[in-house]
Amino acid sequence: MSVPTSIREYRSQGDSHLNLKLQEAPLSKPRASEVTIKIHAVSLQRARTLSYSTATSSSRRAYTQGMVIHFIPALAHVLTPPSGEDVKGWKVGDHVCPNFALDHIHGDVTEEIKNTGLGGQIDGVLREYVNVPAYSLVRIPDYLTYEEAATLPCAALTAYNALLGPVPLKGGDYVLVLGTGGVSIFGAQIALASGANVIVTSSSDEKLRVAEELGVQHLINYKKNPDWEDEVLQITGGRGVDHIIEVGGPNTIMKCIKAIKHAGQVHIIGFVSGGDNGIPVGAAIGKAITFRGILIGSVKQFEDMNRLFIAHRIHPVVNKVFPFEQAVAAYSYLESQKHVGKVVIKVSED
Repeated sequence: MSVPTSIREYRSQGDSHLNLKLQEAPLSKPRASEVTIKIHAVSLQRARTLSYSTATSSSRRAYTQGMVIHFIPALAHVLTPPSGEDVKGWKVGDHVCPNFALDHIHGDVTEEIKNTGLGGQIDGVLREYVNVPAYSLVRIPDYLTYEEAATLPCAALTAYNALLGPVPLKGGDYVLVLGTGGVSIFGAQIALASGANVIVTSSSDEKLRVAEELGVQHLINYKKNPDWEDEVLQITGGRGVDHIIEVGGPNTIMKCIKAIKHAGQVHIIGFVSGGDNGIPVGAAIGKAITFRGILIGSVKQFEDMNRLFIAHRIHPVVNKVFPFEQAVAAYSYLESQKHVGKVVIKVSED
């Protein structure tokens, strides 16, 4: 397959996803250490819609103006033959995902690594083709569809880093997952595959049924039971859970402090419930709680995660797929929070 010289891509024209514009752009030749990949599908992340609605008007312009709009890295396949000395291990047609932060190969995040995040300080991937460093690529499981695989580099890897990072969960542990969005559902799937007892909260019985179908053992509707932390304690015999996937933020942190066991792990990933309360230092010390902010993960963790997925044949939960030309509608649907799991845009038909 020949490599085009021009492509279609979405760029932000303002401070809202409603201002996305599909336009033509030139495609440069890859550097010696890069390959050109054809994008088949991308999945959307909630954090980027929040950046539109919570930033000041001046920071919105600085963050989004003129950039390829922020998306989770895509599923793609290698298009250009590796021609440089620096490109090894890949061939034309390989199915791959670039890691979210291109330079995060292993180990801890640094400021320099963070600045290579796709859709952060550099352009994202809602485009037909892109050049990326060969060392950032990860081979995706053969049994997954393009749309399923596109969900792995951000939501899945974030959940994996949380639960199987420095203090990995053990079989028999209790894991509390807040909500049924992308990271949360992956957290439940990874915890179940690792032999944990999983508790999921949601405001919707319909969404909880999806979690139940995945094998989640304990379901809590927090609209019907606003004191859900007490039910968590009841489920765990008063001990509390070992790990929490915390996507709510300030408005749920106190409930999580009550629900976590002494010396438990609270993985801070999002702030969808809003609020402006900080972490109470006294309570954190009193229960010896570890609060860990999660900034996705490395290429090495991505590869490790894929082995877990392959061993258990884990299929990502894809709620809805939109065609490339309907990116604005896809983001509006994501903002509605009607979804369970991930929302995906299909970029290529072949």
